[in-house]
Amino acid sequence: MSRLKILALLPLAAALSGCNYVVLSPAGDIAAQQRDLVIISTVLMLLIVVPVMALTVLFAWRYRQSNTSARYEPDWDHSTKLELVIWSAPLLIIICLGALTWMGTHLLDPYRNIGRIHAERAVDQSKAPLVVDVVALDWKWLFIYPDYGIATVNELAAPVDRPINFHITASSVMNSFYIPALAGQIYAMPGMETSLHAVINHAGTYKGFSANYSGAGFSGMHFNFQGLDDKGFDAWIAQAKSAGGSLGRAEYLQLEKPSENEPVRRWGTVDSDLYRLILNMCVETGKMCQSEMMAIDAKGGLGHEGLNNTLPLAYDKYARRGTALGPEPTFVAGTCTPDAPQGRTTASITAPADTAPLLGAGLKRPIFTPLKSSSFFLGQRPKSDS
Repeated sequence: MSRLKILALLPLAAALSGCNYVVLSPAGDIAAQQRDLVIISTVLMLLIVVPVMALTVLFAWRYRQSNTSARYEPDWDHSTKLELVIWSAPLLIIICLGALTWMGTHLLDPYRNIGRIHAERAVDQSKAPLVVDVVALDWKWLFIYPDYGIATVNELAAPVDRPINFHITASSVMNSFYIPALAGQIYAMPGMETSLHAVINHAGTYKGFSANYSGAGFSGMHFNFQGLDDKGFDAWIAQAKSAGGSLGRAEYLQLEKPSENEPVRRWGTVDSDLYRLILNMCVETGKMCQSEMMAIDAKGGLGHEGLNNTLPLAYDKYARRGTALGPEPTFVAGTCTPDAPQGRTTASITAPADTAPLLGAGLKRPIFTPLKSSSFFLGQRPKSDS
């Protein structure tokens, strides 16, 4: 190759030098299996694509107008042999791709518990997996470790060769949780929970980020995922506990407000019920949880009385928290039970007679009167009709 041609390729080499091949060289078994699926599928498709492109060039060259020695058969219109090759080869490729995709879809289902650490080692069923609750906020990631009672922002760690069970949700808009070295991307949606089962096989620090545009601070919504040995992970947990601080309802509501390019933060203790409240969209004191709404609806609802306690929802939840141009914040008041006294919204302890059917849904009798004032919202006491 001449020096001129080599120099012409330098800009291309410079452009490719910025590529990250982590998807083709992952550190987790799930990501490695996904990589194999991509490579095998690509090779199978190239078995058709490459010969077709080569034959296109060959036919154009061989049967060009200036080639008078080529066979000329203007009345030719059919060949059984060619038809068999043309149709059978793509059909076999499609069958192989279909079988491969079907098996990969089920074996790599993110909701499915992993059955192996890597190709040569099965999961040790005697050891509990690491559970991590993931919350996509605007614009940062909150990670809660329920078994250790700690929480972090924009920092995630896990021991090598230990299965990880991620429970994923969001606070406001849809996002996408993605660590390319670990596994494929999984959507995070408010009021819903998605799951991901994975394992990291090699120690190191890997990039994690949001793969779904979610607003102004999206570009800074990234974090480091650390794969550590057992001693290193224990030290990381101890370091997080020593950071002090407690993440409860009030602290979470402050953290949930939109912010960009958040630094790493840690809390030594965390409310054990916080993730459930986030998932059910009822972190605010007195707000009805989705699970309560569904239980009430399953028993037929509260009828007309329920309308007095249900207010229309605005799309932008932050505008409902007192921003200058937003509407007044509103919500559905929660039922109060002895186990959850924070549901109390008025001083009344009279239960409506028509709430008796709810007791069969596992709900204790509420001790508040359904609201009559449509102006009730967090931070104000409703006007009494009496």
